[in-house]
Amino acid sequence: MRHARFLTAAVVAVSLSALRAEAQRPDSLSRLVDRVFTQWDRKDSPGCAVSVVRDGRVVHARGYGMADLEHDVPITPATVFYIGSDSKQFTGAVMALLAKDGRISLDDDVRKYIPELPQYAAPITIRHLLHHTSGLRDYYGLRDLAGDPSDGVFGDAEILELITRQRELNFAPGSQHLYSNSGYFLLSVIVKRATGKSLRAFADERIFRPLGMTRTHFRDDHTELVKGRAYAYAPRGDGYRLSMPNFDVVGAGGLLMPVEEFIAWDRDFYAATIGGRDVITTTTTPGRLNDGTTLGYAFGLNVGQYKGLRTIGHGGSYGGYRADILRFPDQRLAVAAFCNLSSIAPGNLTRRVADIYLASQLRDAAPAARIASEDPAASSAPRAAAPSEPMSAERLAELVGDYRSEELETTWRLALDGDRLMVTGGGARRALASQGADRFTSGSQSLRFQRDSTGRVTGFILAAGRVRNLHFVRR
Repeated sequence: MRHARFLTAAVVAVSLSALRAEAQRPDSLSRLVDRVFTQWDRKDSPGCAVSVVRDGRVVHARGYGMADLEHDVPITPATVFYIGSDSKQFTGAVMALLAKDGRISLDDDVRKYIPELPQYAAPITIRHLLHHTSGLRDYYGLRDLAGDPSDGVFGDAEILELITRQRELNFAPGSQHLYSNSGYFLLSVIVKRATGKSLRAFADERIFRPLGMTRTHFRDDHTELVKGRAYAYAPRGDGYRLSMPNFDVVGAGGLLMPVEEFIAWDRDFYAATIGGRDVITTTTTPGRLNDGTTLGYAFGLNVGQYKGLRTIGHGGSYGGYRADILRFPDQRLAVAAFCNLSSIAPGNLTRRVADIYLASQLRDAAPAARIASEDPAASSAPRAAAPSEPMSAERLAELVGDYRSEELETTWRLALDGDRLMVTGGGARRALASQGADRFTSGSQSLRFQRDSTGRVTGFILAAGRVRNLHFVRR
C-alpha cells in the first residue's frame, strides 16, 4: 500500500510538473515572439498585430507599435487592418460557394457575366481568373503606365472600363501563370451580376456573420468610418508619412480585418462549417496550365512548403499596409501578422514565428529567406540586360516623336537629350538604354520598335511587369 501511495504521489508529481511545464511553455514562446517584433514595439513607431492559432486555440495574440501616431493609439489584436491581397482567399471562397450553390460554373466563360470584355482568341474562364492564368493585364500596372496614381481615388466603373479597353492579352488563357489583380477584381463583378449582391454583402452573409467575424468586411466605400482602424505609414526622413488606399475597388484586395477575428477563419478551415469539406478542398487545390503543369496557386492561396512542412497562405500589401497569413495544415498551426508600415516584410516575420512554434518539426534550421510582401504594383519583369553598343545619333533621331496607346488612352513622347533617348510618359521622364536592334529598356520596362516595309518607325510594343504586348502607335 505504501509502495502504491508512493507511485501515485510520484505520478501526480510528474503530472503536476508536466502541467506546470505546459503552462509555462506558451509564456516562454510568447516572449520569443515578442523579440521578433521588438524594433516596432515602441510608442513612436507603427508596427504589427500578430495572432498565433494552434489546434483552434489562440496561443499568442498581441499588438506591437502604434495604430495612430497622431493620437497615440496603440495596436492591439482588435485593431482593424487593410490586408491587401490576403483578401483574395476570401474572394476565392465566395466563388467556391457560388459554384457549390449552382449559381456559376468555374468553367464558365467570363463573358457570360461580363460581355463588355473583348472576344479574345480563346475564352477566359472563371477558373483562369482564380488561378492567375487568364492573361489579363494587371490594372495597377496599366494605371501606372497611364500616369494615374495608384493611391488615387477610383472605383469599379473606372477599373472595369480600363480592363475592357485592352484588346490583347499577356498570353493565351491557361498557357502561363502571371499574377493579375484584374482577374480578382472581375470576380467581384461576377458576384454582383450572378447574385444581385455586392461582394461585401455576399461575403458578410455567407462567411463573416456565420463565423462571428463582426468587424471583418470588404471596404467598398473609402469614405466610410471604421472604428479601431490602424492608419498606414511609409518612412520619410527620420519620421513617417501617411500612406493610405483611397479607392472603392474590392476582390483583389479591399478586406479590413483584425487579427483577433482570424481565429474564426482558421477554425473553419478544419470545421468547414460555411461550405463543407468540398469547398475547402476546392479552394486549396492548385490550378493547372493547359499543358498539365501544376501551379503553386489555388483560390487566392499559395500552396507550398516551408522547411519541409506543407503550407497554405498568402501575403498582401497596399500603401503602408502589409499582411501575411501562413498556415501549416498538418500541424494545425497558423500565424497572421498585419502591419501598418511599408518597410515591414511580414512574410519574414510569420516564418520566424513559425520557427519558434515548430522548432522540433522543421527540417532546416537555417534562417528563413527573405519573403517579399505582395505588392500589387510590383513588377515581375526580369532585370534589364546590360546596354549593348549605342545606336547612332541618326538612328536615334528616327525614333523621336509622339506615340499613342488607345488601350491606355495616353500619349508618350520620345525626344533626344544630347546623345540620350528620353521618354516622357506614365507620369515620369526617364532615359532609355539601347539593347540594339530597335530595342530599349528603362528599369522594368522594355520597348521594341516596329517599322514598315520602307523602314519608317510606326510604333513600339511595350512590356512592363504584369503588362505585356501593349501597342503604341506613332502619331
